[in-house]
Amino acid sequence: MTSFVEEVADTPGGEHVFSCIQCGTCTGSCPAASRMTYPPRKLIAMIRAGMREEVLSGSSSWFCLSCYACTVRCPRGVKPTELAHALESLSVRHGFTVAGTRTPAMYRSFVGSVRANGRVHELGMMFRYYMTSPLAALGALPVGLKLLRRRRLTLKPHKSGAADLSRILLTFRESGGGR
Repeated sequence: MTSFVEEVADTPGGEHVFSCIQCGTCTGSCPAASRMTYPPRKLIAMIRAGMREEVLSGSSSWFCLSCYACTVRCPRGVKPTELAHALESLSVRHGFTVAGTRTPAMYRSFVGSVRANGRVHELGMMFRYYMTSPLAALGALPVGLKLLRRRRLTLKPHKSGAADLSRILLTFRESGGGR
């Protein structure tokens, strides 16, 4: 069985986890560190310590703003932003949820829309997202109707490159990526 740190390192975005020297530049650069369960420096230490459940069930990766300040400033070339995205993928794949946030549900809706259509179909994505919590849809309904009236949302998805995307994802999986 693969250790957690090896699983992270084998996930696209996690390959630099062994390069970290725990200097703390990433955490000092992160505008969202105070909102995270574990700031970037501690998160990397926890990954290397094999703390799978704590890392994947925490909010840290979901609060990443993708500003890349940590990545730009890291003296060792570690890419904490990409690592956060890798952890999001692992969290969803392994069924971990983060208490108090709906971000994983949005992530699954977005990925499902892209896989089905080759690109994002906003209405379909939001429909899939709000089916996980129908009461939350009531608050978004007025905005959605306004966007439909102004023709900013389409009822029918534009399928652009869905077959090409499926072929790329299949090749990626067969090569050992995206476990």
